[in-house]
Amino acid sequence: MADGSNIEWTQATWNPVTGCDKVSPGCAHCYAETFAERWRGISGHPYEQGFDLRLWPGRLEQPLKWKRPRLIFVNSMSDLFHEAIPESYIREVFDVMGRASQHTFQILTKRHDRLGELAPSLPWHSNVWMGVTIENRRFVHRADLLRGVPAAARFISAEPLLGRLEGLNLEGIDWLIAGGESGFKHRRCDPEWVRELRDRCRDEGVAFFFKQWGGRTSKIGGRLLDGRTHDEWPEVRDRTLAVA
Repeated sequence: MADGSNIEWTQATWNPVTGCDKVSPGCAHCYAETFAERWRGISGHPYEQGFDLRLWPGRLEQPLKWKRPRLIFVNSMSDLFHEAIPESYIREVFDVMGRASQHTFQILTKRHDRLGELAPSLPWHSNVWMGVTIENRRFVHRADLLRGVPAAARFISAEPLLGRLEGLNLEGIDWLIAGGESGFKHRRCDPEWVRELRDRCRDEGVAFFFKQWGGRTSKIGGRLLDGRTHDEWPEVRDRTLAVA
């Protein structure tokens, strides 16, 4: 758990799971994998196993020890809905989020199918935000599944944005984060793709957050879009679903 984060849309990170596997083009140059694999084989290091999936039960109650409220990104180094994570463990994560009611938890997944499978039976506490990554038009259907999740805020991470998101339906979406890719092999983000999303969010009442242009490093391109920053935050809503 890190108190403080370089990610502009959160304040802290909590990783009760680390490691993942690639599922779509946005994963190609994964920053988390690059970082974790740097330490593979280093005895005693938290990433001794590289980016192989690992559960960390000892980290489950870390948020309960922080009294000052924070925005916490859950599994910045993994995906909570990875197929190899037992449903019982996901429920433990949700239980902790419910008990740590002073915080707001932000979950982001590319595994929309498993999210949809488990969502009806998970306890969607009022401090849990749920998001999906949509990097190009092939994956705009992830938003369709997200609409059925009764999270207090539903959000889309269009990062790394790899193309226009034609066909994206923003109905029922509260927040959209857009950003370019960073790293040695970063792929270019066309400003017109970002402008289209900004304008659609404005027209449809969705909060818009522009994170970065990307480049060799995450900060090198800055965060200005047409001369200004865009740091809007979602409206938290009262959504409920019976727990099975």
